[in-house]
Amino acid sequence: MHPHLHALGAIVLWASLAALGVTLQHVPPFLLTGLALLIGSVPAWPALPDLIRQGKLPPSTLALGIYGLFGFHFLLFLSLRLAPPVQANLINYLWPLLIVVMAPLFLRELTLKPLHWVAAVMGFAGAAIAILGGSDSSMDGGTWHWGYLLAMASAFVWASYSLLTRRVAAFPTSAVGLFGLTSGLLSLLCHWLLESSAPSFSALTPRDWLLLAVLGLGPLGAAFFLWDHALKRGDARQIGVLSYLTPLGSTTLLVLVSGQPWRWSIAAAAVLIIGAALLSTRTR
Repeated sequence: MHPHLHALGAIVLWASLAALGVTLQHVPPFLLTGLALLIGSVPAWPALPDLIRQGKLPPSTLALGIYGLFGFHFLLFLSLRLAPPVQANLINYLWPLLIVVMAPLFLRELTLKPLHWVAAVMGFAGAAIAILGGSDSSMDGGTWHWGYLLAMASAFVWASYSLLTRRVAAFPTSAVGLFGLTSGLLSLLCHWLLESSAPSFSALTPRDWLLLAVLGLGPLGAAFFLWDHALKRGDARQIGVLSYLTPLGSTTLLVLVSGQPWRWSIAAAAVLIIGAALLSTRTR
């Protein structure tokens, strides 16, 4: 299969992530993250014993994987609960732009040119419009600010994780399953320690389990394996451009699922954020 098809497969799956997260927002965030990551890691389980026994994955690389998978999804799901989901989702999808802007901080051989800074201003302008356009005086302003901050933090985690993977030794795709398995167990431990008063396994309905399976096997499972295959076999620059289709598809689906009406601010924020990401790729 062509690497671009692998990338498009991951993009289609990731487009459903926010909508599924909002549909399952009654599930405690640590429990949701833990179960979905565990389910997503299942396809890699047969390969994990050999991976661990042969010592192909240094502890530092495993820690990086936990930081990326656990940190990103927990912050994203929490932001979708505290802030308007469409706006929070748009802010979270600043990660393609952050990868470009932060690249010199992680990869010293890269530098930023004027067009990169123009793209950065456009991207953050889109984030500001998403926040201001979604404000509502009847809501608790403090809660909204925390949600937006968490959405930005999740974008930073994924961007920094993506850049840091280029600074560690190459690892097999099956290692992504170990990242998910370890992160899922850690999240369930946090659920047991910190969410003891919240609904637990017994409160999940058959519909919840079905949606968790879709979430785990799709955007929190197969998407990671497809993305890893694409980056290892294709042109990362072209695949990076394709990734900017994700916020457009994700936001459209989220508006439909959440019932939130289309506003000029949502459309303007989407145009600015996607446009900024595309502009940032035009300068090498």
